[in-house]
Amino acid sequence: MGAGGGTVGLKAMTRARTVKVGHFIVEFVTPGIGHMLKNAGCDFVLFDTEHSGFHNETIKSALRYFEAADLPVIVRVPSKEYHHIARALDMGAEGIMVPMVNDAAEAEAIVQSVKYTPRGNRGVALAVAHDNYQPGDVLKKLQASNDRSTLFVQIETAAGVDNADEIAAVDGVDCLWVGHFDLSASLGIPGRFGHPKFKKAIEQTYAACKKHKKAYGRLVPDTSSGIDLFAGGFDFICYAGDVWVYQAAVQDGVSKIRAGCKGRAGARAGSPAKRKAGSKR
Repeated sequence: MGAGGGTVGLKAMTRARTVKVGHFIVEFVTPGIGHMLKNAGCDFVLFDTEHSGFHNETIKSALRYFEAADLPVIVRVPSKEYHHIARALDMGAEGIMVPMVNDAAEAEAIVQSVKYTPRGNRGVALAVAHDNYQPGDVLKKLQASNDRSTLFVQIETAAGVDNADEIAAVDGVDCLWVGHFDLSASLGIPGRFGHPKFKKAIEQTYAACKKHKKAYGRLVPDTSSGIDLFAGGFDFICYAGDVWVYQAAVQDGVSKIRAGCKGRAGARAGSPAKRKAGSKR
């Protein structure tokens, strides 16, 4: 997978317990973003439309950028509503991530929105973006889309944890993805990821994934967290987000320049150019 091993589709990724490493896009969409991430070694990209503010035209363009780089995309939609899910799929999303999934009934309704007949009731739109505008046999196209579409459901509420086993059992759910901040808030311990209640929730959700042979994913803020979480059962590791990586890199460079300049301020004050300027007063 990734830069060295050719592209593997999201569906195949969810069926293997090897590590898959991606990146979260919430701010920057340029024509080169797909190739940048592909050449950085990413196996997938998580493209956010829940908190980013990206609208449909931007999403559709971004999906072409990632397609050009041959980089699989998971689009996190804003809600469990049919129109958010089906529209992202029609625009070409290979993977769909849905927030705040609380029980098996909600998971099944989402599957119905993701899949064409006979598995679901997604409205039929063929020879458009998701099948590259190609004509072809209708039944084969419906089956191909059902085989390709990959569903990531977010476990980020106390109810979702309580019902994780039945959610993981739903046919059509490929991965349980922990929304760690929202989950900690739902548990009454916002941001306290080392708290026993949070750890228990993580273990309970992992047990459901393991029992039903489903993938397990999470966003991580740094490399050490990603390594530790893989050891704890997570196999989809999304490394940070564009805005935070960019900001941290710029902050690091700016602070080092300021610190270095401060250390040399005395030497600069005594430079020949400075003394010459002072002698004219």
